[in-house]
Amino acid sequence: MSIYNFSARRMNGQEVSLEKYKGEVLVIVNTASKCGFTPQYEDLQKLYKRYENKGLTILGFPCNQFGEQEPGENEEVEAFCQLNYGVSFPLFSKVEVRGEGAHPLFKYLTSVAPFQGLTNSFNAKLLKARLEQEYPELLPGDSIKWNFTKFLIDRDGNVVKRFESTDSPLDMEEDIEKLL
Repeated sequence: MSIYNFSARRMNGQEVSLEKYKGEVLVIVNTASKCGFTPQYEDLQKLYKRYENKGLTILGFPCNQFGEQEPGENEEVEAFCQLNYGVSFPLFSKVEVRGEGAHPLFKYLTSVAPFQGLTNSFNAKLLKARLEQEYPELLPGDSIKWNFTKFLIDRDGNVVKRFESTDSPLDMEEDIEKLL
């Protein structure tokens, strides 16, 4: 099984098979417009522009499951991303990424790329403290813990690595270059 077995709905409502991205290196990320990690859109866009001609595509999946930080409709989300961060990589309709209602793609991603813990960075310590205090139910298991969890996919549709919310998109650059 690979990510090519899944499809998702784009912002315009069109259902797209992820097989469309066969042969490309992908970063699949759950996003939110009102999150402390929202500025990661800027670095995701930088990576996309830097490597799109070499075969990198970033797929953004807005999600409102974490602190209700993506409350807008799809059109609002898309406009926000374009206006504030110049996002030109593909954005998909809002989805759930954990729990019973999770999109099948994210159930698959978390099953093949389990949670490895948060780093010892300042942001990781802050996120862990917030989760422990306000959302302890999010900590157990391999599910996505917060917005901007990133999955790196090779050209054959295999999940190579998971990067947590607190990992900067630029931290993925070396791994991306190896796959291009």
